[in-house]
Amino acid sequence: MSSAPAITRLNLTDFRSYAALDLTVNGRVIVLTGENGAGKTNVLEALSLLTQGRGMRRVDPAECVRSNGAGGWAISAALWRDDFETQLGTGLEPPDAQGIRARRFRIDRAPVPSVRAFADHLRIVWLTPAMDGLFTGPPNERRRFLDRLVLAVDAGHGTRVNALERALRNRNRLLEEGGRERAWLDACERELAEIALAVAAARCETVRKLQQLMDANHDATSPFPWAELTLDGWLERQLPETSALALEDLYVAALRDNRGRDSAAGRTLLGPHTSDLIVHHGPKAIAAAKASTGEQKALLTGLVLAHARLVGELSGLPPLLLLDEIAAHFDPIRRQALFEQVLAMSSQVWLTGANAQDFAGLANRASIYSVEGGQIRPLPE
Repeated sequence: MSSAPAITRLNLTDFRSYAALDLTVNGRVIVLTGENGAGKTNVLEALSLLTQGRGMRRVDPAECVRSNGAGGWAISAALWRDDFETQLGTGLEPPDAQGIRARRFRIDRAPVPSVRAFADHLRIVWLTPAMDGLFTGPPNERRRFLDRLVLAVDAGHGTRVNALERALRNRNRLLEEGGRERAWLDACERELAEIALAVAAARCETVRKLQQLMDANHDATSPFPWAELTLDGWLERQLPETSALALEDLYVAALRDNRGRDSAAGRTLLGPHTSDLIVHHGPKAIAAAKASTGEQKALLTGLVLAHARLVGELSGLPPLLLLDEIAAHFDPIRRQALFEQVLAMSSQVWLTGANAQDFAGLANRASIYSVEGGQIRPLPE
């Protein structure tokens, strides 16, 4: 495995609260502290937009435009790895005469078709306060979380998921029209089955590898318990015992048999878009949803840390790890345990928190910065 990519310089223009930011950082552990609303999370969000998807806040790119700015934004990051620097850049142009905004991507200032090209240089994993309700929330949140796990190790997964959504919309439309064109509906369902199987297989493989990693490394005394993961769905339950071709035919037959029911429901009721990631607290052998709030946060943190290690093993690129508002949620013992795990990782890790004292355990072992009034300055050691 090559050395972990590390951000050494970040430039923002008209992004969120930053009219212009030129931040130079040094080290493997970067801490941003400051009051709520100072702009700490905005920096992490900018970094998260250097990977596929809508970033850690899952918003439309237009929402990142600074108020009273020029109407667009730009992000540029200098990435250092193996004694070589790569420049990654992305931005949203101001709207044209038709109100259309174009998103641009560049590597070493040369245009590339999409952000997917960045995956050859950088992988990113994050944990945010918005994810705290993952285990008690609806299944679609866990599917989205799982797809981010898969995407970090398989850059093609986003394309498959988007294709699945299009195929489902197409079938639902044909059913709404009464399925008059039988040949079109047959072809649509065959395409849907092929894509659905690919999505389900990718999810299952990632869950299997992540579980293997946690099983091999779990520690019953760790403040961050390991998770027991199960992917529950019609296709996923049959994947281990059925060949891909046979299962694709079975799904096509199930779709055909359920046309009446699906037409009445106005949606396709069977497939990986309805699957759920079932999580149990490993040491206690209880459903994660039944664990205490503190246990759930610790379980989720352990899961994200394990996933970061898996990304490094599978891709050869230890990922950039973004931990937003992480320290305040833990007691001092668990907080220090988190810091020790972070320091032991090969990844570059960015942490944010409102209280600088919460990061006292990282004193002289991390680069700590103060965020205030659109300015980011290093704190003295």
